[in-house]
Amino acid sequence: MSGYRTKGGIVEREHRLSFSFDGRDYSGFAGDTLASALLASGETLFGRSFKYHRPRGVVAAGPEEPNALVEMRKGARREPNTKATVTELYDGLEASSQNRFPSLKFDVGAVNSLLSPFFVAGFYYKTFMWPASFWEKIYEPAIRRAAGLGHASNEADPDRYEKAYAFCDVLVIGSGPSGLAAALAAGRSGARVILTDEDFALGGRLNAERYEVDGMAGHAYAARAVEELRSLPNVTVMARTTVFGAYDGREFGLVERVADHLPVPLKHQPRQRLWRVVAKRAVLASGSYERPIAFGGNDRPGVMLASAVRTYLNRYGVAPGRRVAVFTTSDDGWQTARDCLGAGVEVSAIVDARPEISQQLYDFAVREGVRRFVGAEVVATSGRQALSAMTVLDRSGEAHEIATDCLAVSGGFNPNLYITTHLGGRPKWSDAIHAFTPGSKPSHIHVAGAADGEFSLAGAFRSGAEAGLEAARAAGFEGGRFECVKTSEDAVSLSPLWHVTRSRQKAFVDFQHDVTVFDVGLAKQEGFRSVELLKRYTTLGMATDQGKMSAVNGHAIMAALTGKPMEEVGTTVSRPPHTPVTLAAFAGPYRGKHFQPVRRTASHRWAEAQGASFVAVGLWMRADMFAKSGETDWMDTVAREVNAVRGRVGFCDVSTLGKIDIQGADAGEFLNRVYINGFAKLAVGKARYGMMLREDGFAFDDGTTARFAEDHFVMSTTTANAGLVMQHLEYCRQVLWPELDVQIVSVTEQWAQYAVAGPNARKVLERLFADAVDVSNEALPFMGVKAFRWKGLPARIFRISFSGELAYEIAVPTRYGEALAKAVMEAGREWNIVPYGTEALGVMRIEKGHVAGPELNGQTTAADLGMGRMMSSKKDFVGRVLSTRPGMTDPDRPAVVGLRSVSPQERLRAGSHVLAKGAEAQIENDEGYVTSAAYSPTVGGWIGLGLIRKGPERHGEIVRAYDPVRGGDVEVEICSPHQVDPEGERFHG
Repeated sequence: MSGYRTKGGIVEREHRLSFSFDGRDYSGFAGDTLASALLASGETLFGRSFKYHRPRGVVAAGPEEPNALVEMRKGARREPNTKATVTELYDGLEASSQNRFPSLKFDVGAVNSLLSPFFVAGFYYKTFMWPASFWEKIYEPAIRRAAGLGHASNEADPDRYEKAYAFCDVLVIGSGPSGLAAALAAGRSGARVILTDEDFALGGRLNAERYEVDGMAGHAYAARAVEELRSLPNVTVMARTTVFGAYDGREFGLVERVADHLPVPLKHQPRQRLWRVVAKRAVLASGSYERPIAFGGNDRPGVMLASAVRTYLNRYGVAPGRRVAVFTTSDDGWQTARDCLGAGVEVSAIVDARPEISQQLYDFAVREGVRRFVGAEVVATSGRQALSAMTVLDRSGEAHEIATDCLAVSGGFNPNLYITTHLGGRPKWSDAIHAFTPGSKPSHIHVAGAADGEFSLAGAFRSGAEAGLEAARAAGFEGGRFECVKTSEDAVSLSPLWHVTRSRQKAFVDFQHDVTVFDVGLAKQEGFRSVELLKRYTTLGMATDQGKMSAVNGHAIMAALTGKPMEEVGTTVSRPPHTPVTLAAFAGPYRGKHFQPVRRTASHRWAEAQGASFVAVGLWMRADMFAKSGETDWMDTVAREVNAVRGRVGFCDVSTLGKIDIQGADAGEFLNRVYINGFAKLAVGKARYGMMLREDGFAFDDGTTARFAEDHFVMSTTTANAGLVMQHLEYCRQVLWPELDVQIVSVTEQWAQYAVAGPNARKVLERLFADAVDVSNEALPFMGVKAFRWKGLPARIFRISFSGELAYEIAVPTRYGEALAKAVMEAGREWNIVPYGTEALGVMRIEKGHVAGPELNGQTTAADLGMGRMMSSKKDFVGRVLSTRPGMTDPDRPAVVGLRSVSPQERLRAGSHVLAKGAEAQIENDEGYVTSAAYSPTVGGWIGLGLIRKGPERHGEIVRAYDPVRGGDVEVEICSPHQVDPEGERFHG
C-alpha cells in the first residue's frame, strides 16, 4: 500500500502542519487525522498485534479502529493506546508506535507467529501448569512483561481536568444526517438541545461521501446546518465530545476533549472536561460500523474497510493505495470503486461474493473497464509487511492472483446501538439488514438513522427529523419542523458473508487480539458456545475497540458452526464507557490536595505559630505535637506534653470531633434506638457516653451526647466517622423511623472546641470565665454540661475527659475559636499550661484504656471492647438482634486488653501478632494482635492495647508480640486496659 494525496478532500491545504512518528518528520494539513496524514505520506505499517506481533495497518477511519494504536506525546503527557484514526493533527504532534521491539519494522516479538499452533484460544488456561515452581519465578514475570500494549507515563499528569453539569430537553448523540435533522427539528421547537459528536468536524458521513443534499455537497450542507444550530440560543453544539454512557435518572456521561488537539492546553484551560448531562429525551444518531470479512490474510496492512477508503479519499484527500481492489457483499462496496475512479485512483478488480448483481453495477464495471468477479471470494493475500496481491477464487473454483496494494472490504454494517444497552436494553436480530438493531430500550431514548438500521441517506434524514420532533413533543415542545431535503441516491442491497470457508491462511476475526476463525471453532469444540463464554475464552471483543468490528462476525461464525439462527445465538451487550475515557477525566480536579478538601481548625494559624506539626485526620489537619527547641526526637516532645498534662495542665484542639445537633420532641427516643445504652431519661445538663452498632451488630462508633433541653441534644462522634455517622442517623430518621419528630444537622464546622485537662484545669477556667459560669465540682460535676454566654458570645462547657485527667471541653462559634485559644493560654500562664497534640492524646488514651479507631475497626462487638454490660436488655436498638448471633457472642472471640512490655524499654509495635510464650511463629498459633502501642512516660515503658482471644481472663500472662515485618519479638504482660488511675480518681477530682 502506497498512499498519496489526491486533489479532493476538505482539509485546509493552505495550513500545513509538522509532526513526527517514530522519530521521523512528516507534514499534513489542518483537518487531517494522524492516520490520514501518515497514509498520505505513504506509510503502511502502524502497529503490531497483541499476541502474534503480526504487522498491522489502518483498517478503519473512526473509533472502531483496532490496529493503528500509538503512544502520543512524551514525558508526563505520554498517552498510550491512542487511535491514530481519531487523533486530530496539530503542529508539533509527536507519536510513536507501540508493542514492538526494537522497531516497528523489525519486531523480535514476531517470532510468536511461528509458535501460533501453541498460542491458540485458551492456551493460558492449558499451559504454564508445570512445573509448579516455575510459576512465580518464570511464568508470571514473563506474562506480566508481555501484558499491555503501550507504556503510561510514570510522571504526574501536569494538565487540568474539569467536571461540569448540564440539563436539556433533548440530547442528540451524533451529527450525521439523522443527528443534524433531529437537532434542527427539536431546536426549532424551542426545546433546549445539546448536539454532541466525538469528531472535530461535524457532519458524520456527509463529510466522507460524495453525497448531494438540496443541490449542494454533503459537507457544505452539514456546515450550513451547524451554522443554523449555533445561531439558535436554545441549542448547544459540542464537537470533540463523546457520549460514553447512559445511566439511571436519564443521566448521560460525556467527555469533552477541550485541548487534546493542542500540544499543551492554553493557560487556565483544561485538557478534558467530564460532563454529566440530564436529558428529558435523547436521540441516538450514532450511525453504524462497517464490518470486515474473515478470509485468509485479511489482517495484512493494506486491507481496509471500504467505507474507510472512501473517508480518506473524500474527506482527507488521501488515496490509501495506487491500485485499489474491492471485496464486497453489498452495493455499498461498489460505491468505493466509483469514488476511487472519480478521484483518479486505479481500481484493479471488484470481487462481489453475491451470486448475482444488478445490471446497473454490471454496466458500470464494463463502462469503466474494471475487472469484475461475481460469486467469487478473496481467499488469500500476499506481501511481507504490506499488501501486494490477493488471490481470488471465482465461482468455478479457478484461482486468480491480482496485484493490489489496497483491498477495500465491505461485509455490511452494524448499527452503533451500544448506548441503548447501558440500561439493560437487549438488541434484536434483523434479517432485513443482517445485523442487530435496538430491541428493548429505555423509553426516553429515541434511535434514528443507521443506528436504527436505516442506511439510506434519505431515510436517515427522515428518521432523524421524526425522532427529533417526537423527542421535543415528549419534552413538552410543539411546533418543531424539518423540511424534506432532496438527496442523492445510495444503494444498500446486502447479502451477508461472515467467513470465506475456502481460505487456507489464517482468517482473523479480532485483529488486535489475534482471534482467528480457528479459535472460534476451537471454542465451539471445547464447549464455550455461549457468546459470553466465547468472548472470555478467546478474548474476542475484549480489545481496546471492545468488539466494534469483531463481535458480530464472531457470533455469526459460532451460529454457523452450531447450526443456530443468529437471534438464538444473540450477542454481548456493552457497559459504559462506550469508548475509552481517561481516568484523569473521571477524577477531574479532585486529585492531590484537591482530592479531598483540606479542613483546618480555627486555631490552625495559632498552632503553626507555636511550632506545631500537623497530621491528616479524616479530612482535617490536626496538630500532632508542638516541638520545642532542643528536642531532637519526637518521643521527647510527646513525653513532655503528656507529663505536662498529667502534672499541671494542657490545652488541646478537639474541634474536629463530629458534632451533630439533634432536636425535636422525639429526640430522646431517637437516641434510645440508635445507642446500645439508654438516653431517653438522660437529665438536662448531663452528658453520657454511648456506643452505636451497625445493623449487622458490630460496633460502629462511640462518643458522648449532651442534653441541653428536653428536646435538644448535641452528639459527638469520632473525627474519622463523623460523615458516616451523619449518614447513618439520616437513614434511621428518614427510612427506619420517619414517624419520629426529630431533626438532625451537622454542626462540626460551626463550633470550635478545646479540651483543657490536668490537675489545674479548673483553676485555669475559673480565671478565664470569672463569673460567666461556675465550674466548681458541685456546680459542674463529672459529665455535666452547661450553655452560657461569655463576653457576649454563646458558649458551652462539658465536663468530660479523654485523657483521664480532670478535664473540660469548651466550645464557642468557630469564628471566635482562635481568640479563645489565645485566651485559654493566657489564663493558664501562671500554671505553665502547654498545648498538646494528637500524639500525646493518643498516649494518654492508651494509658486509660479508651478505645479508638484501631479498636473500632468494623470487626469488633461491644463485648469485645469491654462494653457488653452497656447493652440494654430493656429496649431495642440498631444492631441488637444480629449482635446476639452465636459467632458474635463466642467466648473465644478476641477482646480488648492492656499490654505492657516485660522489659519496659523494649519497643512494642502496633500490628504485632500475639503468640503464646514458646509457640512457633505459625498462623495457627496466632492469638490476636496489638491494636495500639505507645511509650508511656507515666508508666515508664512501652504499653499498648490488643485484641486477644479470651483476653480478659488472661491478665498477668506473659505472651509474645511478634512482628516479622519489622523484626520485633517482645515479651509482654497481658493486663487491664486501664494502666493509669484505674479507679478514675483524677477525672472525678
